[in-house]
Amino acid sequence: DLGSPSSTDGPPLIRSEVARLRGRVKSLDVFRGISISLMIFVNYGGGHYWFFKHTPWNGLTVADLVFPWFLWIMGASMAISLRSYLRSCISRKRLFLRVLLRSVTLVALGVILNSSGNKKNSITNLRLPGVLQRIGLAYFVVASLETVFMKPQGSFEYGNWLVVQDLLESWVQWLIILALTITHILLTFMMPVPNCPTGYLGPGGLHNHSSSPNCTGGAAGYIDRMVFGERHIYQHPTCRPVYETVIPYDPEGLLGTLTSILLVYLGVQAGRIILCYHYTSSRIARWALTCGRSHLAGILCDFSKNDGVVPVNKNLWSLSFVLGVASTAFLLQSFLYFIVDAKNWWSGSPFHYAGMNSIVLYIGHEVTKNLFPWSWQPYYRSHEEYLAMNLWGTTLWMLIAFVLYKKNVFVTV
Repeated sequence: DLGSPSSTDGPPLIRSEVARLRGRVKSLDVFRGISISLMIFVNYGGGHYWFFKHTPWNGLTVADLVFPWFLWIMGASMAISLRSYLRSCISRKRLFLRVLLRSVTLVALGVILNSSGNKKNSITNLRLPGVLQRIGLAYFVVASLETVFMKPQGSFEYGNWLVVQDLLESWVQWLIILALTITHILLTFMMPVPNCPTGYLGPGGLHNHSSSPNCTGGAAGYIDRMVFGERHIYQHPTCRPVYETVIPYDPEGLLGTLTSILLVYLGVQAGRIILCYHYTSSRIARWALTCGRSHLAGILCDFSKNDGVVPVNKNLWSLSFVLGVASTAFLLQSFLYFIVDAKNWWSGSPFHYAGMNSIVLYIGHEVTKNLFPWSWQPYYRSHEEYLAMNLWGTTLWMLIAFVLYKKNVFVTV
C-alpha cells in the first residue's frame, strides 16, 4: 500500500536492479518510528521541558522537527513505492486513483480528529486545517507529479552525467516544485493584507511595540481567515501566551502547504538517490551533499533567530525552516542508513516496529492522550513526574506497535 512503504519489491525489468533493491529500506522505517515516537512524547507534554515545546514564533526546538521529518520520510518512501508500482505494470490512471483516495482519506481523518477537540462538537467551530490534512494535500500534489512524470525504469548508465542522474530524472517535477515555492515567496512578501505592513512575518499582538496587533502570520494568516473563516482555524496559537495575540492563527494553514510540498519533494529526492545509485558510499555522499542547503537556510535567516530576511519559523513553515529541517533529515537518514542497512550494527528496534504502524500510533495517541492509563492528573506537578507520565504514555504505544508487528498486523491508509 502507499501508506508506509519503504519496500522496493516489484516485477523485474532489469535483474541486477531487482537484486540491488530487493526488500525494504529499513532505515526509513526506523526514522519514521523515531519521528512518530518523538511526536507522541511531545504531544503528551514532553515532560514540560521547554525544548520539547513548540517555539512561540521564530526559532527552532526539538518539538518543531518531528512533523516535518514525517513529511520528508513520506516523500522518500513515496519515491520507492511509486517506482515499484509503475514497474509492476499498474496503469498510471489506476495509480492516480489510489493517490486520490489516500489523500481524501487522510484529509477526512484529520477533520474527524479535529472534532474530538471540539467540546460541543459544533460544526460552526470545527477546525478544518490540521496535521493529517497537511499530509494529505502535500501527498496528493507530490504523488500526482510522480505518478505522471516518474519513469517506470530508471536509467542506470555510467557516463559524464551520472553524478546528477537523480536530478536529471526529475527535472520536470523540480520545475513545478520550484514554481510552487516561488508562489509561496511572492504571496508571503508581496500580497497586500488590510491594515498590515506588506511582507509582515511577525506574530502580531505585542510584537514590535504592538505596531501590528491584528496581523498574526501576515499573508499566511490572512489567507486562512478569508478561506476558512476565523472560527474554523486553530484558536490557540503558540504565540498567544507571549505576545497576547487576539486573532486565531493556524500553523497548518494553506500557504504553508506550498513549502510543505517542497519538503516532501526533498524527501522524494532522497528516495530517488536510493533508486539511482548502487553503492552505500554514493548514496550517503549524495545525501551529505544535499545537506549543503542548510547554508542557504542560514543565509536566509542571517544565522540568527529574528534578524534574517526569512526567519526560521514553523508557524509560517518559512523557506529557511523547511530547508534547515530537510538538512537535518538528510543527515539523520545518512547515519541511520549506514548503521541499519549498510553495516547492520543496529536492528532498529524498538523504533522499527513503530515505523511500520505509524498511522495507528498517530490516530491512537490523539484519541487517548487524555485517557488513563496513557495520562492522569499529576500529584506533585514536577518535571520528573510529567516526564515519567509522558514517557509511560509513549512506551505504551511502542508496546502496542510491537504487538501489532509480531502479529503481522500493519495498518496503512
